Amino acid sequence: MSVFLFTANAPLTDLVFGASLFFPPLFKAVLLGFFFWLLIHPLLRGWMYSGDIWHPTLMDLSLFVLCVTAALWLLSLG
Repeated sequence: MSVFLFTANAPLTDLVFGASLFFPPLFKAVLLGFFFWLLIHPLLRGWMYSGDIWHPTLMDLSLFVLCVTAALWLLSLG
């Protein structure tokens, strides 16, 4: 009895192929955004954690989201 896991008509093949088309640009944007965040975060850390901002962790998270958004925008340009 032979079982083929990846046949041409299997739904798993469609799922794997669809994931390979959709996810890599998002992963690239997250990695590039993380490096942007690593460059920007030390510059703004003193201001964020000095008490001027009500919740510095949320500000840090929103800065990361902005960096990922900017990276996705840059990747979509080129």
